[in-house]
Amino acid sequence: MILDVDLDGFDALPVGVLVTGGSDHRLLYVNRAYQEMVGVHQRGTPIREVLSDVCVDDRFELFDQVLETGEPATVEALPFEDDGRGSLRFASVSMSKIMREGEEGLLIVVVDVTDRVFAGRLPGPVAGDQRRFLQRYRNLVRLQTQAVWVTDPVGKVSEPSAGWQRLTGQPWEEHRGNGWLNAVCPDDREPALEKWAEAVERQDILHQVYRVRTPGGDYRHVRVQGIPIIEDGEIVEWVGTIADIEQEWQERQHRLLLDQVAAATANLANLDEVLRALAEVIVPLLADGCAIYVLPEFEEQPISLPFVTMPVAGIVPAGATPLAGQEVFDADSDFVAAITTRRPVHRDFPQGHAPAGVVLNGESVAGVNSCVMVPVIVDGAVAAVVHAVVVGDREPLGAMAVELIGRMLDHAHPHLSNAMRFQRTQRVALALQRYLLPDPPQVPGLEIAARYSASATAAQIGGDWYDSFLLPDGSLVLTIGDMAGHDLSAAVTMSQIRNALRGLAIDRREPPGHTLRRLNVAAEVLYPEAMGTCVLARLEEHDDGGQVLHYSVAGHPPPLLVTRDGGACYLDDAVDPVVGVGYDMSRASSVATLPPGSTLLLYTDGLVEVPGEHLDVGLERLRRAAASLAQAPLDAFCDMLLSRLPVAQKDDVAVIAVRIPYA
Repeated sequence: MILDVDLDGFDALPVGVLVTGGSDHRLLYVNRAYQEMVGVHQRGTPIREVLSDVCVDDRFELFDQVLETGEPATVEALPFEDDGRGSLRFASVSMSKIMREGEEGLLIVVVDVTDRVFAGRLPGPVAGDQRRFLQRYRNLVRLQTQAVWVTDPVGKVSEPSAGWQRLTGQPWEEHRGNGWLNAVCPDDREPALEKWAEAVERQDILHQVYRVRTPGGDYRHVRVQGIPIIEDGEIVEWVGTIADIEQEWQERQHRLLLDQVAAATANLANLDEVLRALAEVIVPLLADGCAIYVLPEFEEQPISLPFVTMPVAGIVPAGATPLAGQEVFDADSDFVAAITTRRPVHRDFPQGHAPAGVVLNGESVAGVNSCVMVPVIVDGAVAAVVHAVVVGDREPLGAMAVELIGRMLDHAHPHLSNAMRFQRTQRVALALQRYLLPDPPQVPGLEIAARYSASATAAQIGGDWYDSFLLPDGSLVLTIGDMAGHDLSAAVTMSQIRNALRGLAIDRREPPGHTLRRLNVAAEVLYPEAMGTCVLARLEEHDDGGQVLHYSVAGHPPPLLVTRDGGACYLDDAVDPVVGVGYDMSRASSVATLPPGSTLLLYTDGLVEVPGEHLDVGLERLRRAAASLAQAPLDAFCDMLLSRLPVAQKDDVAVIAVRIPYA
């Protein structure tokens, strides 16, 4: 496709030229030669209307084909009527796709070949006349391209090209024959030759894109197009053009990269996942290695120095082994400079030798030829720093690549902002949640452990809670519950219900079901919108030294008793509706003896519920897992249950366990 056509250059040409625009092929321009040949037409008129009165042979479908595919087309000996006078004439019509002022269109070249048709020299190209036409074509395309070339039938350059010399710096002695290949990027030479072979075999138009070395030593993308000149069924030569499309290619690559960033970071709420996705786009498309560091608390205030951190996302170059250690950045480091200046710090190292090596992801990387530190600014604050490196013979990071990394980060800003806001909110919520959940008391002869795991996907605090405290008579109260909702309101209600239960249980030695009945009355009166589940248990030492458990369940998964020998069963003899319904209805209580060495586990439904799965499946999975850990230390027992079981990602998990001493 020819870009930025200068219409004034066509006025003096001896061949007819038309320029159209848009999918309806509106006439934008005709030169004087065309007007003399066919007549004057109103600009803005669709080309089908322009030519319908003069064309005898309907070939209008070619206009759509060339505009859609971008492949040039030629019609030899097209009959037409001369300016409406009725005389039949013939024209050779060539069409090429162009871009003018942001709109696609067609460049149409019309050559009157009537004399040759009546002389019996067409159809079928004849060498002399065809060469004259090709010379006109060369003069025309020279106005719009960097180089025009002519080769022999197999692609060896046969005529000097001043445009090629200007583009590559190769004089005629160096680019003649196959010498032109020396100016092609080594990685592109084999594909270029394969394209040539395919075009020669098909005797068809050549169209390809590759990189050529400029006189300055860098590489630029060019579009190469050529047509075969065929006589008696054999290719006698090729003629074609070369256009510098570096800017077009870069813009297209940038769009593709930005689209990849958008696709990779979409629907990611976790900050680490967003940053890892960014790193996986940067490597290998722009760099060989990348590490991304997050600043603590994402604050704008100066960081403490020296700055000690580990990357949250890192990809090292091939052959480098990352160390699992922290990195230290001094006040004069590029890392700190990128933060304080809020601008990228870009460095090149000739021959790939950094003065003292470049540290990436905890290790000094050899052979680095360039690197950059790019600050990630989110919501006005420097939230992270991206460190990218290129090693070996790969083209060093240039200004355009550094700019592109910045554009990628800007493009991902909404996702980064959402992820960081989510992480900040989740961190505050988790701190509040843990503050509301007390540490278990120290009870001689008993081991008690509690765990709380926040939802992996919800930013809000939830209604899960646990509690344990000693009564005046020395018995231990264990309770766990889950108030409906995952927001601040649920957390406030959870705290109120938990404290109310403490007050109701502290001074009465009554069956737990009675206490839950009174809690239910209080909840319906004081918190009429509240609803949730609960287990209330009281552990007492029996006269013979054994432990007896009094418990009641209000719509909650039942307690699990695991014996030392690996037996496990649920205590489900006292199950009633949830708290918040039934007002003053009676609630059941039950009693169980806990043998020496046994473990009592209270838990919330997030430990057993998996979306789309029946609850009984999750309960059985928990029972088997807990039985297999019967003799594990209590802390390990709790931690391994949380790590082994497929906990629900959208729900919190709370557990509290007590281990009975083994005599």
